Amino acid sequence: MMLLIYLYIFILGLVLGSFYNVVGIRVADQRSIVTPRSHCPSCSKTLKWYELIPVLSYIFQKGQCRKCGEKVSSIYPFFELLTGLLFVLAFYKIGFQLEVIIAWMLISLLVIITVSDLYKQIIPDSILLVFLVSIILLRILIPTNPWYDAYLAAIIGFVLLLVIAIVSKGGMGGGDIKLFGVLGLFLGIQGTLMTLFLSSLIGAVVGVILMAFGKVKRGVPIPFGPFIAVSALIAYFYADELIDWYLRLII
Repeated sequence: MMLLIYLYIFILGLVLGSFYNVVGIRVADQRSIVTPRSHCPSCSKTLKWYELIPVLSYIFQKGQCRKCGEKVSSIYPFFELLTGLLFVLAFYKIGFQLEVIIAWMLISLLVIITVSDLYKQIIPDSILLVFLVSIILLRILIPTNPWYDAYLAAIIGFVLLLVIAIVSKGGMGGGDIKLFGVLGLFLGIQGTLMTLFLSSLIGAVVGVILMAFGKVKRGVPIPFGPFIAVSALIAYFYADELIDWYLRLII
């Protein structure tokens, strides 16, 4: 029985991940997420339903358009599969509790903004607004303990990133600042501060590696949203374990 539940959640994540790819790219381009129907960006061929099966269509079509042979970006199956796996992880960690809805919503937000940031280095305000309203309503039903922790975290996250942006004279984008405000409502104070620390650490390490291999140049901005996303997921699911490990390390 549980295996079927996990399979259902995984398939749900795959389908939503496919939709989130569309949302992340089209909203960044300021296009409708409803029309036109999904099509090949090279030859404009409208895709059939069997060409839109998450992950499987990419594999069976060998990563290319069936009509013109143009390569299809691997970003599509990657985020479909990732969303499915993260949905399963959330249910595995939380189980049959209302909190799993918040976990799935957090995953959805992070996948969409990562796609947008990687695609055009944009974290769209419209996406943040939708999730801001949704999480505020959900926090009425599923409050943090204490109840004000989420709201205080939202303020702290927004203000901290704003201060960093001012001090660094634009080193932090406006989308990142607003994203941290929204994340505070998901993560609480502890998770928000951990996300800030981890994203800075991961971003610095990856940045140095990319510069060492000549993939980016010093002073050229790279998307920070993916680092925030990875760090937020780590903080949400593993904050307590990380804190326990750190305390054992220093004692």
